[in-house]
Amino acid sequence: MSFNTFGKIFRFTTWGESHGPAIGCVIDGCPPNIPISENEIQKDMDRRRPGQSKFTTQRKESDKIVILSGVFEGKSTGTPISIIIYNEDKRSRDYETIKNKFRPGHADFTYFKKYGIRDYRGGGRQSARETACRVAAGAVARIVLSKLIGSKFNIIGAVTQLGLMSCDRNNWNNTEIRKNPFFCPDKKSIKLWEQYLLSVRKAGSSCGAIIELRASGIPVGLGAPIYSKLDTDIAAALMSINAVKGVNIGAGMSSAFLSGEENSDEMRVKSGKLNFKSNNAGGILGGISSGQDVIASFSVKPTSSILSSRETIDRKGKNTNISVKGRHDPCVGIRAVPIGEAMLACVILDHFLMNRAQCG
Repeated sequence: MSFNTFGKIFRFTTWGESHGPAIGCVIDGCPPNIPISENEIQKDMDRRRPGQSKFTTQRKESDKIVILSGVFEGKSTGTPISIIIYNEDKRSRDYETIKNKFRPGHADFTYFKKYGIRDYRGGGRQSARETACRVAAGAVARIVLSKLIGSKFNIIGAVTQLGLMSCDRNNWNNTEIRKNPFFCPDKKSIKLWEQYLLSVRKAGSSCGAIIELRASGIPVGLGAPIYSKLDTDIAAALMSINAVKGVNIGAGMSSAFLSGEENSDEMRVKSGKLNFKSNNAGGILGGISSGQDVIASFSVKPTSSILSSRETIDRKGKNTNISVKGRHDPCVGIRAVPIGEAMLACVILDHFLMNRAQCG
């Protein structure tokens, strides 16, 4: 299968399947002499790790990363960084009863029609298990960006919509996001979300989510005006995440409802410093970063693996029904937060290095 590599200068290739012995990634283009440690990468891995609460899949994976190459005496060497993550809690037998059926909403049908192979063990390569590798690559990207840009650089994501339940974005609190299992930025919404998601899980169903990402400390000038717009690559990165069905940059789709006066991000200079009165553009103008916070959001569909019986077909093309048992997230969007952060970090670093190569 081709197209397993993402990026232009800072590139990573992921490999492995959901129920194989291991998964991993190879990162190329990392600048040399950057302090990198397994412990630092592990912090991001732990935020995505399954089985941490009753609101996510109970698959128990430590997601312990091991760096195999590209780091010597605690610093990057400029050569490919290879990272491996061993799968520890596989239950392939959970999928035996559905190995000849296509799960509605999953890629089972399209993968089989394209490649003629059906890895029924959790979906194989199509599984969101692959995203652990992206988080490892994104952790490296964040480390490099913090070194190159400095302490003012930061990326944080949060769930702003859980199924039918929204939160008050005016109550956004970065510290609160790290404290609750929903990555919710609004403390007042947490109890309501807990009750709501428990009812969804009890019903054997699932729900979707909207995740918002905010990147601060981004310098002016990242991106290009035509075929490598910063927002183009961000949208592609986020759309590549499993179950993502839509991406907004800044006001995004909502900008269609604004007037020209409302949408324009007016600028003024005060005490020699440029200030924007709003940020509907999401920190990107004409494909190039403006120096404002880069803001993007993406929607994640409801988890397709649910207990409720659904109509489908089998490999012989006959009508049948399916009910998917096993360990699944009632809302897969919750664990998409660190994945989205990782992909955004990779895009920003890639564009930072491209900008440095062209403009110095």
